[in-house]
Amino acid sequence: MQTENELKEIVRQKYSEIALQDKETNQASCCGAGGCSTEVYNIMSDDYSELEGYNPDADLGLGCGLPTQFAQIKKGDIVIDLGSGAGNDCFIARHETGETGKVIGIDFTPAMIEKARTNAAKRGFTNVEFRQGDIEDMPVGGNVADVVVSNCVLNLVPNKKAVFKEIYRVLKPGGHFSISDIVLKGQLPAGLQQDAEMYAGCVAGAIQKNDYLGMIHATGFQDVTIQKDKAIIIPDDILASYLNEQELSAFKTGETGIRSITVFARKPLEEKCCPPGAGCC
Repeated sequence: MQTENELKEIVRQKYSEIALQDKETNQASCCGAGGCSTEVYNIMSDDYSELEGYNPDADLGLGCGLPTQFAQIKKGDIVIDLGSGAGNDCFIARHETGETGKVIGIDFTPAMIEKARTNAAKRGFTNVEFRQGDIEDMPVGGNVADVVVSNCVLNLVPNKKAVFKEIYRVLKPGGHFSISDIVLKGQLPAGLQQDAEMYAGCVAGAIQKNDYLGMIHATGFQDVTIQKDKAIIIPDDILASYLNEQELSAFKTGETGIRSITVFARKPLEEKCCPPGAGCC
């Protein structure tokens, strides 16, 4: 069993490699975790190309939803994107928030930050900023953001509770988030749970859907709503790398499911005297 720091380093190294790959290579794998499938098609991510503000250079095909489409971003909003990668969701959010708003992308992989800054500079964007940092301890002050978005990132973080507390901290009172992520129904086979490559591929790090939603409620968020819910089907040639024939058959015919959900939730306008997780109540 890897420690939290070891898992983070696995993700950092893998996504440093991904930053140098093209979109087609990433889409032929599990969230870009490796060119492990002979079936070349988009396994997890949705099509961004019809959204205003889309920039092909910034789309690495790593997402599992379209959180910016559901995020209700208004002109002048300050938006934070967690795990901003090459900047795809940031640039779409910038279109929504306009010249009077601001978008901050946070990523802990230096190669991704460099790629995103290059993409922003090419387009002359002055109100999109990329900061290197850990989303469990964001390099952002409290009560700053109107909206937080994230696309297929929290499943990669060992301490998801810490991330939700940080989202709560950086949102303004009444602010909200829209996050796309991978969750589970039932327990993954041991081969998928234990493999580091599948952790970096967004699957092994996922938790149960009810536990995920429970964390959001426990942090103190209100109006928790699932905006989209879809099944993720991993091709047999990928699964065969981690499961024997009997395990593969049992997995495909059992009740275990891998799903992509997009979740909305709002920080209360008025906080309780004892903030969630403070231990004073």
